[in-house]
Amino acid sequence: MTDLHAILAAQREAFMAELPVSIAVRKDRLKRAAAMVSENAAAFCDALSEDFGHRSREQSMLTDIAASVAPIRHAIKAVDGWAKRDKRPVQFPLGLLGARAWVEYQPKGVIGVIAPWNFPVQLVMAPLAGVFAAGNRAMVKTSEFTPSVAALFEQVVAKYFAPEELAFVSGGPKVGKAFASLPFDHLIFTGATSVGKHILHAAADNLVPVTLELGGKSPVIVGKGADIAQATERVALGKMLNAGQICLAPDYVLVEESQEAAVVDGLRAAASAMYPTLLSNPDYTSVVNDRHFQRLTDLIDDARAKGATVEVVNPGGEDFGASNARKMPLHIVTDVNDDMAIMQEEIFGPLLPVRRYSGIDDAIRQVNGRDRPLGLYYFGGDGGERRRVLDRTISGGVTVDDVIFHVSMEDLPFGGVGPSGMGSYHGRDGFMTFSHAKAVFKQAKFDVAKLAGLKPPYGKKTMASVKRQMG
Repeated sequence: MTDLHAILAAQREAFMAELPVSIAVRKDRLKRAAAMVSENAAAFCDALSEDFGHRSREQSMLTDIAASVAPIRHAIKAVDGWAKRDKRPVQFPLGLLGARAWVEYQPKGVIGVIAPWNFPVQLVMAPLAGVFAAGNRAMVKTSEFTPSVAALFEQVVAKYFAPEELAFVSGGPKVGKAFASLPFDHLIFTGATSVGKHILHAAADNLVPVTLELGGKSPVIVGKGADIAQATERVALGKMLNAGQICLAPDYVLVEESQEAAVVDGLRAAASAMYPTLLSNPDYTSVVNDRHFQRLTDLIDDARAKGATVEVVNPGGEDFGASNARKMPLHIVTDVNDDMAIMQEEIFGPLLPVRRYSGIDDAIRQVNGRDRPLGLYYFGGDGGERRRVLDRTISGGVTVDDVIFHVSMEDLPFGGVGPSGMGSYHGRDGFMTFSHAKAVFKQAKFDVAKLAGLKPPYGKKTMASVKRQMG
């Protein structure tokens, strides 16, 4: 097993020797990070398809290659502004006497990154944009479910980075546990809520600050005045991207009973138009492994057994049972209830429950009856209703009139709340997450303590100071 402590010690020693980390050095690391992905894009796409069984090359270019380079490029352009000293006011009358206060943003040191399997390139590189912009070094634990991508990272990284700057380690749960237990200066984990709890426990022993990017059941609310055709196409697109293996995928749809048939028809039509066939369709991704395929199959069987209606969207009439490709079509599930596992667990696949609601407050009640989700999606033309949904629900982020898109806005913080995560990153928020905001106060040359009655013998000046501070 790789000596994780030795890698961490070497990175921390190099970090301390380098301080302060210049903006030029930060930009150079960011440029090398972008080059590592873009110059090996074809190899990464091959590795992704190998790990998934099949994954659309164009999708991989969109969601893992371009979506890795874009946040890095954004950081290169913006880091000068992010890193500027932040002047703060000082209390009267200290400012008049020459006292000054400001905040300096310093790198924390060595950041640990634990990446998941669903976007195993992008969810390494997007955090690194903030990590490197803030002036840190990084150790990355890749997912054991995407071994080809993990091996490729370990193969190519030496061309772009010294191991004291960026190091990759791979392995199963044993390595993951050891990695999470290291005394990093910050740790970011992306993955399941159940695993996030263990990560937090492991980090707590070393008081390591943690950013958790988790998941949950992200709802879609189809509200008043929604364009049903547009809404269902956008939901179907988001649900079937990466075969639904996205932490932000729409997990269930809430719709007024009178609109349910139209929504189901729209979802069916949109999925059929985008994917007229699936088994040999290069645009459609496979479920990552047999275990996840079986888990999704079990969710369908459980829902059926408990009274749900399941429609398989299979416009080409293909025989999925005769294939070992792990391609799973969209399953639209209606007549669902909370006893079904599909309404209790994050789905992470192409299964989409559709639930009825009676009035917007009932929809809000259904959302608030579950753990706070990573994302929430509202479609509708009624401004008052939209405002009510935004005000009365709490989620990591919201996309209005579409799904997932808020994650791609680099100047918006991305993160969860409660069981869907803690902390955020992307853009300036990532820079702040991976920086230490250090308060600096420069005292005036005058004897402020004497002027303010802060040193004995105490007397009238002391009490005047007390009165002034108490307002």
